[in-house]
Amino acid sequence: MTSTRTRILITDSDFGSTEIEQRIADAHDVELTLAQCRTEDDVLRAAEGMDGLVVQYAPITRRVIEGLPGLKAIGRYGVGVDTVDVEAATDHGVAVSNVPDYGVDDVSDHAIALAIALGRGLPDLDRGVREGRNALHSVGPLHRFSSQRFGVVGLGLIGAATAAKAKALGYTVAGYDPLRTPGTTTDEGVAVLTFEELLATSDVVSLHVPLNRHTHHLINAGTLGLFKPGATLVNTCRGGVVDTAALVEALRDGRIGAAGLDVFEEEPLPLTSPLLGLDRVLLTPHAAWYTEESSVELKRRTVENVIDVCQGRTPRNILNPDVLAARPVR
Repeated sequence: MTSTRTRILITDSDFGSTEIEQRIADAHDVELTLAQCRTEDDVLRAAEGMDGLVVQYAPITRRVIEGLPGLKAIGRYGVGVDTVDVEAATDHGVAVSNVPDYGVDDVSDHAIALAIALGRGLPDLDRGVREGRNALHSVGPLHRFSSQRFGVVGLGLIGAATAAKAKALGYTVAGYDPLRTPGTTTDEGVAVLTFEELLATSDVVSLHVPLNRHTHHLINAGTLGLFKPGATLVNTCRGGVVDTAALVEALRDGRIGAAGLDVFEEEPLPLTSPLLGLDRVLLTPHAAWYTEESSVELKRRTVENVIDVCQGRTPRNILNPDVLAARPVR
């Protein structure tokens, strides 16, 4: 006899525990399985017969989706879905969900923390104390935040939260967003500039955009050349938004002054990366999203979205809602 119980696979996870996901699955009579898939073939083997996938980093490509004809839903732990072929999923009637607002406070806090640490020269000052030397001469010139402009690229939920926090610290805040008209002001009082003007006039440039074909290497040799001399780049969105080789070159030749990076084109960051040998660079391991509160919310909502689709309900978050139009929902 064939079981009608919903079956969901967690394709991969580095969270260390799936207790929260399992508790939610048990409450909805869902069979939950954990794998650690790294390749398309890994996913195809582990996901055979599954109704839904919960994904962290595993590649969910067109080949994978076409190889899983019974698949109904894909949920990603996080905001970005660049590892999921949403177009292919839509073509095959598979709902794709994310959790777009779970880490707004956490990521914006982290972006501000990176900017403050570099703006006050904290990495170099800390290193100097540990080495028994006065490093004050090596971090200058430092400037008051109130004398500087904080530029935000991408004025979505996280970008807007970052802008508000920067403004509260005394920065003059400006933003760029392709969906907003330069020369206007947001309801929160952020002046909207062109991309080029923002780069040329900001002392800090903080990135808050998704990774897609339009934003891949948005920060490259050409756009880095537009930066205000001595400016700081902060990236807490996606590593592929920045051309790493171009950034390294710009840091080495002094075209920009510092960089605070939580995300990288290759993760984890290789120990051979030239970024590791540069001064005025502050690196964290894709940790901006993390607090205990955000971790619980992320796990719960990711699994709930997938279960809802698989059991005929409309999920809280869905990127391609048209796929549900042909299905009975309640």
